[in-house]
Amino acid sequence: MNTKLRGSWGEALALKYLKNKGYTPLAAGYRSRFGEIDLIVRDAKYVVFAEVKVRKSDRFAEAREFVDYNKQSRLRKTAQLWLAQHDPPLQPRFDVIEIYAPMGINTINPRINHIEDAF
Repeated sequence: MNTKLRGSWGEALALKYLKNKGYTPLAAGYRSRFGEIDLIVRDAKYVVFAEVKVRKSDRFAEAREFVDYNKQSRLRKTAQLWLAQHDPPLQPRFDVIEIYAPMGINTINPRINHIEDAF
């Protein structure tokens, strides 16, 4: 499957999931020289920087394991730039949203695992 298409599908699914949980979208696909943050949302207490990972299964490894130290560092630097530009009165938090879709974008009911305060 096309990685970009799968990523866009997963991010749209994650955004819908977060909206249903009461989060308000602030940005999607925010880019800096350090990298990209998939979704930026907020609730009453936090501005949440969410990394979305789509996999067919967790047999090889859980999706969150692909958000390694180097990826976390790039996400932190990118989030710092966003925070400097927007100065929200909320605490920042980093979440990972795992989406397991055995049939790719044709999966009817993908499994979503939202890991709050992942790192």
